[in-house]
Amino acid sequence: MGAFVKLLDLLLFVYFLLIAIVAPLFDGQVALPKHIFPPVLVDLKSWYTQQYGDYLVSEKPHFFVGLIWLEILFAWPLSVLSLYAIAAGKSWIKTTSLMYGVSTLTAMVAILSEMKNSERASDKLLMIYYPFLGFAILAILRGLLPHSGKSVSIGKRSVIGRKKRA
Repeated sequence: MGAFVKLLDLLLFVYFLLIAIVAPLFDGQVALPKHIFPPVLVDLKSWYTQQYGDYLVSEKPHFFVGLIWLEILFAWPLSVLSLYAIAAGKSWIKTTSLMYGVSTLTAMVAILSEMKNSERASDKLLMIYYPFLGFAILAILRGLLPHSGKSVSIGKRSVIGRKKRA
């Protein structure tokens, strides 16, 4: 089980690193004013929207903008915390992974349901979004598995080391 958890941590570390970079720079363009981003990032978003036909990014429906705000204000900080927790071997990676996974899974179900039901999404576009659903499930799984690193207890002394008080 320990090797599986370590492999899962490695996969999630790479994923969380990607999210820590992409969420504010790319997804943030959906919810924040365009003028605060460098032209190269705005051009990249325009190219992506045209290349993959991502109508949610170009049309910005209200539910999608709301989910992007959820990602920026809730999921992005959790991804940064999870990066630190994995790198430092913190036991609370279970909590941050579980919270991130449930939040992202919920958002991805809403987004993919819209795409499938509208019949406007190409298979090419769906293949961009499906991995996020998979990583959300992996993050939930990581939150449910035992911690693989050394647990650090700060401020707690063992029962043997305590002095009895009269």
